[in-house]
Amino acid sequence: MATGLSAHPTRQSSPPSAARAWLRPKYGLFGFIGLLLLYVLQHNERFLIDFKDDYWNHIETLGLKWWLLPHGLAGACALLLGPMQFSDRLRGRYTWLHRAVGRVYVAATFIAAPLGVYLEYLDEAGGSMRTFTIETAFQGALWFLTTAIAWVLILKGKTQLHRQWMTRSFGTGPLIFLEVRVIGGIFHITEPALEYLVWACTLSSIFVADAVQLVEDLLRNARRRVPRDRSPAGVELA
Repeated sequence: MATGLSAHPTRQSSPPSAARAWLRPKYGLFGFIGLLLLYVLQHNERFLIDFKDDYWNHIETLGLKWWLLPHGLAGACALLLGPMQFSDRLRGRYTWLHRAVGRVYVAATFIAAPLGVYLEYLDEAGGSMRTFTIETAFQGALWFLTTAIAWVLILKGKTQLHRQWMTRSFGTGPLIFLEVRVIGGIFHITEPALEYLVWACTLSSIFVADAVQLVEDLLRNARRRVPRDRSPAGVELA
């Protein structure tokens, strides 16, 4: 019997790197944001999916309908498209799509932020406090400013800084929208404590965004330091 060496590739159900990719905390965070969105639609913004909701009477009475439509559509685009900007796979493989989504997000922010302030001002006629309008103006300006900075940075080719400011943009806009409604709903927070909650979420938004960015960078660096399995293909005698 002749003796020789023949190499056969080892069989794996999926590459280890691909398996680890699905375990990244970033995807868990996006899933958590999805759960927050479902909660908000069910408990706070149900009128958006139920056109028989009594809140529509309030909207009609104050003449908010045609201002709420562009604000809601732009805000929904920012909320749904924002997480796509943080996908490394999308950014690496489909650069054109990443840029297109980014432009839509920026445009949506520039529409939703000022309209949100105007809607809150109009809502004062229905009993909303002026201090809420002031807070909305502060938050809207913060969201607008962080997005504008992120946009200018990518135009100048400063990719890393752009990513940091995009994280801050999402944290000061769509994420506050979800946080306030979920925390307020779970703990049954009403006015005047609700106003304190809104201010707390707004003032801490950039710090929370930076903390998320820091954790993601630490985990990314840790993954890069882990040596990859480079063992040779299986060898058997024939």
